[in-house]
Amino acid sequence: RADALCNQLSAQGILPILSGGTGYYLMNFICGLPTSPPSSRAIRAQVGRDLDEFGPQVLREELAEVDPNAAARIHERDIYRLTRAIEILRTSGKPPSLFAPKKAIRSGRKFIVIGITRSREELHVRIHERVEAMMKEGLASEIEKLKSLGYSSKDPGLRAIGYREFFELEEDPIERISSAIELHTRQYAKRQMTFFRALPGIIWIEPYPADFYRVLKEIGSNS
Repeated sequence: RADALCNQLSAQGILPILSGGTGYYLMNFICGLPTSPPSSRAIRAQVGRDLDEFGPQVLREELAEVDPNAAARIHERDIYRLTRAIEILRTSGKPPSLFAPKKAIRSGRKFIVIGITRSREELHVRIHERVEAMMKEGLASEIEKLKSLGYSSKDPGLRAIGYREFFELEEDPIERISSAIELHTRQYAKRQMTFFRALPGIIWIEPYPADFYRVLKEIGSNS
């Protein structure tokens, strides 16, 4: 669908701009889809049952026996990538690393990839201010309401940063929870930067006019 829309816009003399989405979506659009086997509902359901019954560590050990590199790359809290790797392993019988995402721009397309960055100091200040704002706007009350409705840390949405800390540190003061959210957000931002640096030909800019005009010139010279 995205390819078709890009073709349609280009035919009208309009430069298509793809913004946002997850890192893997952007990587797959630029470089092409990986050749991993299609997901199986039956195997996915079995992996989900194993996760609930035995926990993520058992799945990680299963993956590490066959593909230690893949197991080492997956963050301990990244349940989605862990379970997907197990699905691929059980479906194909092969190490998931064999189906790693492509890293070169796919043929038939020309991309100008732009990433927005900030200094580490500025980013940390903004993260701190964001967490403070979340707390002031009633995040703790939202968590209590969700708990009263029967939701728990087993629900996928509540494993995200900003929610899971309230379950992991349930007995701790709110200041400790706030600090944990801030720390985990900084760690996540670092992982994001590592991932996006792997996008081929990415041009980094800071969100200021001088850098913006520099990129406009870059686009003009490459169009």
